[in-house]
Amino acid sequence: MRKSVVAIVGRPNVGKSTIFNRLVGERISIVEDTPGVTRDRIYSQAEWLTTNFNIIDTGGIELGDEPLLVQMRAQAQIAIDEADVIVFMVNGRDGITGADEEVAKLLFKSNKPVVLAVNKVDNPEMRENIYEFYSLGFGEPFPISGTHGLGLGDLLDEVVNHFPELDQQEVDDETIRFSLIGRPNVGKSSLVNSILGQDRVIASDIPGTTRDAIDTPLKRDDQDFVIIDTAGMRKRGKVYESTERYSIMRALKAIERSDVVLTLIDAETGIQEQDKKIAGYAHEAGKAVIIVVNKWDTMKIEEKTMKEFEDKVRDQFRFLDYAPIVFLSAKTKKRIQTLLPKVVEASENHARRVQTNVLNEVIMDALAMNPTPSIKGQKLKIFYAAQVSVKPPTFVVFVNEPELMHFTYERFLENRIREAFGFEGTPIKIYARRRT
Repeated sequence: MRKSVVAIVGRPNVGKSTIFNRLVGERISIVEDTPGVTRDRIYSQAEWLTTNFNIIDTGGIELGDEPLLVQMRAQAQIAIDEADVIVFMVNGRDGITGADEEVAKLLFKSNKPVVLAVNKVDNPEMRENIYEFYSLGFGEPFPISGTHGLGLGDLLDEVVNHFPELDQQEVDDETIRFSLIGRPNVGKSSLVNSILGQDRVIASDIPGTTRDAIDTPLKRDDQDFVIIDTAGMRKRGKVYESTERYSIMRALKAIERSDVVLTLIDAETGIQEQDKKIAGYAHEAGKAVIIVVNKWDTMKIEEKTMKEFEDKVRDQFRFLDYAPIVFLSAKTKKRIQTLLPKVVEASENHARRVQTNVLNEVIMDALAMNPTPSIKGQKLKIFYAAQVSVKPPTFVVFVNEPELMHFTYERFLENRIREAFGFEGTPIKIYARRRT
């Protein structure tokens, strides 16, 4: 199920980035008193009570023909288009400005739910001055203070009330949904066409040809699939073109809806830093992952070539040591037949559940092989373990003191579980909990 999207919009220097950082719980956006510091959209995830959502911080919307101002407006417009709910932020100390009124006109055209937040209301006396903001036409203004964290609860209650009803299950449980992510021009659209055996999506040598996620149904060997093709992810500094309508958020939405994520690497250009960042999105989302090395037809055919490239991938993608690597060519369809069986296997492992008694036998054997360590005179005791969820497989290990579970021993237990049950292609999570 995809998450709702909230965009924080307003003129420069009203405190958008301060509120953004408070909501996500860390200092991601740059905060300065200089207008225009945030020039691009910044994405993260936030949570209010039991509701998770994606949130976008935007550069301030300013009038003017200067190239930077045009770019900032374009980025803000893209964020507005992507959002389910918009938080329109104004400065309570300044009152309504002409720039606020221009932003309001832009938001009226969006036909999106808008929640008006009056920032920098740091004391009760200032609350009496917020009533003028009713004239902006967005209903009740919510007084908040980004500096002191005041009023955010009431604001978020209102924001969550406007979230759309999202489908809990878009396809049946037997259908495997997989998406393709990667830098522009690594061959995602070509690979979709090769899998389907037809030109379903536009494939071009021009980076950024695919600008929206496209869902395509497929049936192969009595197995139903839904393929989600996504726009290539670019570094933020290269996504200002308003005509491209590009957004990382669209790819993140595709990842959220997927069971398996294919992260593509261009064999010809080799591994780049952006490849690792993109793959990290799928890993952090807890999705099954397959690393696909495309354009393998461009490589010289030597015995050691594939092994050498695989070693490079393993070295650069250590956080994806569970992900299988598939070498293929979307253009020539060489080795294309090896891909879907890996997708099926990864999906099955992602949803796999093991019996509690068998799991505890593996844990006890692991303890016998490598006894738990002692930290400051205290020895970790493991009583039993249980699998509590799937997609990804998640295990809780009940212990005497969770703080004694060192990450190296947690990693040891993960390796033993993988040796016993496989789980190729999927991350697994292990949590230590005190036995009660």
